[in-house]
Amino acid sequence: MATAAIYCTHKELKRVFPQLDSFDNKKQIYGWTEVSSNKYGAHNSGIVTQLFADGEDLGPAQSAHTDLNVEGEWFYNSAEDVCYYYSASTPLDKLMEGGEEFTSMVTQYRTDASRYLDSMLDPNMPKEGLKDKEGNFDYIIIRSTALIAANFMIKSHDPNSELASALMEEANNNIENINQGKAALSWQVTRDSSQGIIRDVSYTSGAIRPVDTRGEWSGTYDLVKVLITLAGVLGTAKYSVWVKGSTKLKETQVVTDEIITGDYQTLAGGLQIRFAGSADDSTANTTTTADEWEIEVFGRHETIDTSEGRAVKMTRTRKI
Repeated sequence: MATAAIYCTHKELKRVFPQLDSFDNKKQIYGWTEVSSNKYGAHNSGIVTQLFADGEDLGPAQSAHTDLNVEGEWFYNSAEDVCYYYSASTPLDKLMEGGEEFTSMVTQYRTDASRYLDSMLDPNMPKEGLKDKEGNFDYIIIRSTALIAANFMIKSHDPNSELASALMEEANNNIENINQGKAALSWQVTRDSSQGIIRDVSYTSGAIRPVDTRGEWSGTYDLVKVLITLAGVLGTAKYSVWVKGSTKLKETQVVTDEIITGDYQTLAGGLQIRFAGSADDSTANTTTTADEWEIEVFGRHETIDTSEGRAVKMTRTRKI
């Protein structure tokens, strides 16, 4: 069965909220007494959904305290509020804790935060559009989810926390910017998309590289390939360009071994490209792996993607 996506990982949540580990909600259980041979009970323990002994997860509870006969087995009697534990050694010499397994708890908070974000984003926005072309969620989605999850965790301990409020304020600001089109996601066509978005495929730091494009793309969507074909300085180095063909992207060569001058030069589809290096004597690289870039372009006549709120018609029906 398909499941709804969780927009941030445990690691990403911790990057946004480094204090994450301090919110482990396990509580220590005291007052153990031996009720029969190797069987111990802790009265008034409070609800125990998972039992831990010296940090070890003891697994699922048994069906009744009479079933306990193997080291580490346990049972919580909710009617009597008693936690039972079977062990050959006294639990008084161990750190006995009750609570949810931490990773499972964090997963639940991440899930809750993801569903909350879904409910707050413009419903006209395609959920599959929250990912970039590599299949990763846009960072603003990751960060907003992590901020919401951290807020939920903090408020479970301190409902009036100023830190939680500050985190949620940032998340709400992100949500508002996305819904109003002030923050563009990677799938959205923006006003400058027809000029191309340059991305490194392979690049040698400090070498000559594309630094700007100008014009407007005359076709439809494409992913243009730019490759250094001859190493050297400006006036010597050469580049070639490929655009989509009839069956795939980056298939048809449209520029072949053009000398790089440092001025605006032909790219494709009505666009020009300009190369530059970190210094006047920088060279273009073709050693080992030739430097390569891709330029993502959208047609100049394509509609700009922005969230548009739609009114909900509400009427009152008169009963006769």
